[in-house]
Amino acid sequence: MSKIYYKSPEEVELIRISSMLVSETLAEVAKIIGPGVTTMQLNKLAETYIKDHGAIPAFLNYNGFPYSLCISPNEQVVHGFPSDYVIQEGDLISVDCGVIKNNFFGDSAYTFSIGEISADRQKLVDVTQECLKRAIDKAVVGSRLGDVGFAVQSFAEQNGFGVVRELVGHGVGVQLHEKPEVPNYGRRGTGMKLEEGMVIAIEPMINAGTANIEFWSDGWTVTSRDSQPSAHFEHTVAIKKGKADVLSTFSLIEEVLKEKR
Repeated sequence: MSKIYYKSPEEVELIRISSMLVSETLAEVAKIIGPGVTTMQLNKLAETYIKDHGAIPAFLNYNGFPYSLCISPNEQVVHGFPSDYVIQEGDLISVDCGVIKNNFFGDSAYTFSIGEISADRQKLVDVTQECLKRAIDKAVVGSRLGDVGFAVQSFAEQNGFGVVRELVGHGVGVQLHEKPEVPNYGRRGTGMKLEEGMVIAIEPMINAGTANIEFWSDGWTVTSRDSQPSAHFEHTVAIKKGKADVLSTFSLIEEVLKEKR
């Protein structure tokens, strides 16, 4: 899709339904994620849940990707393959999910902290989530893409973290990846002006150390070059006047995690 697809209010509501199903799926993942569980078990759970709710896993077979979730432990940034990897206490597990329902896409990601994590890892998770919040605050009519990217970059770098450049957020809704690209870096007052009807996935990918990344030979998995951990949070967001309309939610995930403590 070479041009931006502006969504009607009715289409935004359909994207909200898909995005909420993504959030519900991630909440199901939250129920079982923990030490001793394999990442493939999470994938199977999510795939079944999505299909049982009348939807299609958006990632499955997308450009040949063979799974329904991207699951990226620790130094993996994004696009990790579910596998027989056994989750350990202290891990960071980033889980990215997308669905297609009523022909519209939703997309969201959450980094799970497994048990007691180190203070450094906790700071990375907290800062990445705050980067997302600050970016969403700028995702309003009249702002520019550079304002959104600057919100992420400035806060992450103030805290000594690396902002991944090669991978970006994107428009979403009619397709999984649409125009415009939504970088996690930029200069204020530059870039495309945001308008009502645009729906974007904002997704800070923040590394504890270097911003540099490496691509694995599987054609998908991305890791930090210095093998330090990475965190990834993502929401699907509709551009509105005054305040962005966040179509996905972390509250369902956080309720589950609170109950498990």
